[in-house]
Formats: sequence, C-alpha cells, structure tokens
Amino acid sequence: IGQALVPELTGAGHEVVVLTRSGGGGAGGPAGARAVAWDGRSASGAWASELRGAGAVVNLAGANIGAGRWTEARKHELVQSRIETSGALVDAMGALDAPDRPKVLASASGIDYYGNRGDEVVTEESSPGDTFLAHLCVQWEAAARKAEAHGVRVALMRTSFVVGRGAPALGKLTLPFKLFAGGPIGTGRQWFPWIHLADTTGLYRWVIENERAAGPLNLTAPDVRRQKDFAAEVGRAMGQPSWAPAPGFALRLALGQQSELILGGRRAEPRRPLELGYQFRFPRLPEALREALG
Repeated sequence: IGQALVPELTGAGHEVVVLTRSGGGGAGGPAGARAVAWDGRSASGAWASELRGAGAVVNLAGANIGAGRWTEARKHELVQSRIETSGALVDAMGALDAPDRPKVLASASGIDYYGNRGDEVVTEESSPGDTFLAHLCVQWEAAARKAEAHGVRVALMRTSFVVGRGAPALGKLTLPFKLFAGGPIGTGRQWFPWIHLADTTGLYRWVIENERAAGPLNLTAPDVRRQKDFAAEVGRAMGQPSWAPAPGFALRLALGQQSELILGGRRAEPRRPLELGYQFRFPRLPEALREALG
C-alpha cells in the first residue's frame, strides 16, 4: 500500500517523507518520496523533527501477518510491532507544541477487527470479534487513538483483501488458478470483503484531505461477495476454471490458527466512507479484477 500511496499523494501536490528502517538521506523509500531513517520503536531522534508542521501521518507499519506460522512468539511480534510503532508516533507527536502537531493520523487496521460474523452485516459501529486478529486490531487501534488526547484527528483504516497489480495476497490467491487448480476456499460461503488498491490509496488521501473523516472506516468495496463468488470471478478474469475447492479441514491442518485469515468471513460494508461522500473508483468486483489481472 505504501508503494502505491506515494504517487497518489505526490500527484495531488503533497510532499511525502517515508520513515524507513532501510536508511535515510533519500534512499530506501519509493520514488518521489524523501526517506528518513527510523527504527520503528524510538519516540525521539532526528526523524521526529519531520513531524513538526506535517499535515498528516500515515502509519502502515507492522510485521507481515501472512508470513510464517503463528507460533506464540510470532503472534507476540505481530502485536508488538504494531503497538510499539503506534506508541512511538503518538509520543513523538505529543512532545511537539500543539500548533506544530500533525493534523491527522491515518492508522492502518484490519477488517478482521470484526472476527468471523457469518451472514451478519457489519459496519463501523459493529462490535469487535473474538479471534486473534480481532484482538490484535483492537489493541492496534487503541494505541493509535491515544493521539486524540493531543488534539490529532485519528482515522482507523480497517482494510480488507486488496485487489491490485502486484498485490502480494492476490498473487498467492491466484497461483492455484494458474495451475488449473483454482476454486473456492473451504465451504466458499464465507463473506469475502475486498477493495481495489486504487481505492485503498484513494481513501488514505481522502482521509488526509477530508476533515470529517475520523474514527473507524471500513476499507471495503460495496460489492462484497461470498468467497465462492469471488473465486468464480477470478477464474473468469483469468480465463481459467474455478472448480477445485481447497478443503477447510486441510487448510486448518496445514496452517493451524493462521487459517482464520481465509476461512473466516465478515459481510462488511463501507458505510462511513459512503455516508461522507467517498466515490469508489472500482465499486464492482469484475472491473476491479480485470484491471488487477490484466
């Protein structure tokens, strides 16, 4: 998301500074952005001066959810990498004089906040779920919301499955289709919220520029589908069959608790973005997949 967000923002006239562990001085960041070194944990240092007078802070940091099995040590890393980064950003903003603080913090979160909800329609007002990822999102959002005490507007970006060219999760999902073995995951009846990459970056820019955008926001397209319908659309977009299901019991055996990433479902609607007037660039799944898969 960060790679795609830079041209979205620079194209709108914003100056972008990327905080990176890969070094500073212009290296280590996407083209069009200036890179500044930061370890993701400390709340002070040369990097903190970049916050002074900044219009917005976007926090996308956190260990990769889909990489590696969810051992207890790994789950601790997934949570702490998000809480530590959010806490350091909030503390650094709080250390500034009030007029110098950024106006808004757009902090990443996940649609997994709601847990596995079956056929229930969930909106930004729905309660959190009781899965590991739901608990992670609750803690992540709580850490970000502490910036509100410093007068900073906070938007919580509950992101769903991202459809876009080069999106890693989409690449993994489409691999079986390339091998003529694509199809629904588990029963295929679970709701599968998704969003195009262009709307993901578009919503981050919209939050930065729209003073009414605050609190939780569901980053999902209006055209939410069951997973079997999503798989069928992928097959159509790729010109490949979509008849080979991936059995849920086998996925649970292979992935353990991590299988909740793909077997759980939630019928999430982007109620707040729509109420506040955001216009989706790719509101429907067929067009989104055709653009993403070429």
